[in-house]
Amino acid sequence: MLLIKNGKIVTMAGINYENGTILIKNGKIIEVGEQIIEQDNMEIIDAKGGWVLPGLIDAHCHLGMIEEEIGAEGNDLNEMSDPLTPHLRALDGINPLDPAFREAVKAGITTVMSGPGSTNVIGGQFIVIKTKGVSADEMAVMQPAALKIALGENPKRIYKGKNKMPMTRMGTTALLRETLIKGLNYKTKKDRAQAKGDNFDLDIKMEALIPVLEKKIPLKAHAHRADDILTAIRIAKEFDVSLTIDHCTDGNLIVEQIKSSGAPVILGPSMTFRTKIETKNKSFDTAVVLNNAGVKLALMTDHPVTPIEYLPICAGLAVKAGLSMEDGLKSITINAAEILGVSNRIGSIEKGKDADIAIYDGNPMEIFTNTLYTIINGRIAYKK
Repeated sequence: MLLIKNGKIVTMAGINYENGTILIKNGKIIEVGEQIIEQDNMEIIDAKGGWVLPGLIDAHCHLGMIEEEIGAEGNDLNEMSDPLTPHLRALDGINPLDPAFREAVKAGITTVMSGPGSTNVIGGQFIVIKTKGVSADEMAVMQPAALKIALGENPKRIYKGKNKMPMTRMGTTALLRETLIKGLNYKTKKDRAQAKGDNFDLDIKMEALIPVLEKKIPLKAHAHRADDILTAIRIAKEFDVSLTIDHCTDGNLIVEQIKSSGAPVILGPSMTFRTKIETKNKSFDTAVVLNNAGVKLALMTDHPVTPIEYLPICAGLAVKAGLSMEDGLKSITINAAEILGVSNRIGSIEKGKDADIAIYDGNPMEIFTNTLYTIINGRIAYKK
């Protein structure tokens, strides 16, 4: 058993402790409170003067998909041979030995959603994964966790260079719509065949669409510009599927439409150079506007666009722009967990949840703060 004592516990579950205690056993939190009696068989961490938080969560990145130090050999981010690749699995492309995983752990980031990039109209399946381990299968929290789609400049640019569809936003959306219709037809035929006990030939591309069509996982829509965001909302409504709006750079311009859609936003990366036309309105102010409107909000690094270890600093900059301290922390903990569909396990310090905990010598959103401990599944993964 592991006992953390004397820390300022920020649970993200509605109750905090100025001088609290957490008891961990078999990788789970089994008790949280003011006082827990110490026993001889307990490993003790004295967090006096420290902040104790749930492990941080990056809700959108490419950790392990485009590796540090290696260059082209370590880049498995985009399969640029076909604009429609729903059957690609991040699970098959992530290298858990990428040094960036160590940086994540050192920053107190215990879970990420990682997956393919945005060159394809349908890019493949994302995974929610812990940041400590050597096997992606064993580190996985949820697989698949979302199906990546991309609107706007990226698919146009890549496939115009190949002289094939899509070369326009109309082409991108038409391909997306066509594929979802094929998925619906495939699902209907499969359901009928199974009901009759008939043989049915599986199609790996269409199989990847079924969890989306059954609302088990969302479409994860890469959309920066206002019209692209609205297209994502339109498609989700047309096919009655769940949606997360990722990047959402122009979200402040259409906040009422986003709020009405009910779709949560994974915002960012905001701590970067404006590299293309569709990011010209990039600002941390957008986080404030969306949050104040009641939109469920998480922040991302889009690693390696912003190095993953700067996730808490991104939240701090959003707080500097006007987000409350609590909402800043929520955007990288419980909000992220809820948007990713894994809040039953992570995102807050509560009895029964995974023992993923970060201990800092101050507020993690402040630049001079150090990580003292990172605990993943009840084991110390980092110690300063």
